[in-house]
Amino acid sequence: MRTLWSSLGPVADAVAANRPRVYADANVPAGLVGFMRDTLGWDVLFVMEQPDLRRARDDEHFRLARQLRRTLVTLDRDYLDDRRFPPASSAGVLVIASPNSRASESLLARLDAGLFRAVGVSLPLEGRKLHAHSDWSS
Repeated sequence: MRTLWSSLGPVADAVAANRPRVYADANVPAGLVGFMRDTLGWDVLFVMEQPDLRRARDDEHFRLARQLRRTLVTLDRDYLDDRRFPPASSAGVLVIASPNSRASESLLARLDAGLFRAVGVSLPLEGRKLHAHSDWSS
């Protein structure tokens, strides 16, 4: 049985051209999504722009992010539960923690340079989770 990814994956990979591919859940503020897109140049699927995904459960977001081969970016610490959201079954999970939007932007810029761009692949966290705090230094 073909999945959405098996059908569209090769096209998405070619279009992304090693740009970070992320799935921003409903907890990520729209301004931060704009920063990821406009400043960092990330390929971002934002669930708040998809009416059928806005109220989806965390399990569904986790499954879809994997199926679409996108790193799940969230502020929701529930994703840190490895029993419920096993890292090996993911395209990567990034849980960010910061006191405000400016700190979140600074953190994402450092992660972009130190992780996403440094390894030169669109899914540097595949099979792993990262709980990144604004006081993190690269």
